[in-house]
Amino acid sequence: MTELQALFPETYEGSRERFCNDLSTVQTLWPKAKLFQHVLSDDKDLTIDWLYSDATERNEKVVMVTTGEHGVECYVGSAILQRFIEVYMPRLDPRTTGILLVHAINPWGMKHRRRGNANNIDLNRTFLWDMGFDSTFNPEYDRIDSFLNPPSKLTNFFLSDLAYFLGLVWHIGRMGLRGFDGAQLLGQYHQPKGLFYGGKEMPEETRTLMGLYRQMLGSYKQVLHLDMHTGYGPRYQMSLVNSALDKRTSAKFVKRFDYPLVVAATADEFYAIRGDMIDYIYTLQQNEFPRTKLYATSFEFGAYGNVLHGLIHSPRVMIHENRVYWYGAGNEKILARAKHGFEELFNPAARDWREKAVADADQAFTGILKVEGFIP
Repeated sequence: MTELQALFPETYEGSRERFCNDLSTVQTLWPKAKLFQHVLSDDKDLTIDWLYSDATERNEKVVMVTTGEHGVECYVGSAILQRFIEVYMPRLDPRTTGILLVHAINPWGMKHRRRGNANNIDLNRTFLWDMGFDSTFNPEYDRIDSFLNPPSKLTNFFLSDLAYFLGLVWHIGRMGLRGFDGAQLLGQYHQPKGLFYGGKEMPEETRTLMGLYRQMLGSYKQVLHLDMHTGYGPRYQMSLVNSALDKRTSAKFVKRFDYPLVVAATADEFYAIRGDMIDYIYTLQQNEFPRTKLYATSFEFGAYGNVLHGLIHSPRVMIHENRVYWYGAGNEKILARAKHGFEELFNPAARDWREKAVADADQAFTGILKVEGFIP
């Protein structure tokens, strides 16, 4: 197995084991570092794991790297986290810098290679400041509900794809491409088997991470948070996706970090999200820890691309996967094809894609860590 292949895990269990074994590496710089775990209430074999240590002398700043909010995305996220541990963590100053590394915010989703958790909840629609799981907030979703979530077994790819393309043209013709994208991606709280479902109450995974973010913002003068995602954006150029609550322009960040693609999580630049985790951290900082300096962003490694091909096919593979999960497939071949397309959307196997993903992460790590004052 080559060095690149070894970086990308094949199973949840293997990835978790590697991460837990990283404790000894972290302890070479932070001797008091510990491994912490939150065991999921419904499955004792699944854990959210994190490595944490205060700075060894005084808590001035902390680096947080998080992965797997959307479970299947943690295969790439785990690889980039491991890259950070091996290459960039040794360049930090443990005397004044704490470290928090989180493996698999959504362990069920990682193990079962799904985006949501065991209840089909998209965790990135659950970080709500006011905790209002309002089932009526996105009425446009109802207009495309039956299109996104066909309640029947997938028995024929040709006919299903034909119905998909005809339906897509119809809905885009009525709503416009931006309206269609906004309606599906914003989130919804009333269709438990549907895509982008935010649930009806706060999941335990969300509560766990909220507690960690509050702890970090209350313990340090400066917080840097880097969160790993895959699926959306150009295939061969990772995007830095900033919170809509950070009012600095994307162009300013491009120049600041010497990184070519930075966008804000808005309808104009990327797409808007209700219950976004990065937005929650900014809201928490602004409301309760205004003296703490914060920069939080997501690394978004695109797979199908954001040109017409990707915009058409990304929803299609998500619809197929969600459909076979809930209602089944006509045969094993159809099931395998639906799952393979979904896997390629969030964990591409192509060597050139993985090489470019690591190279983009290296460029972003270097630019951000230098500008934010974490490495020379």
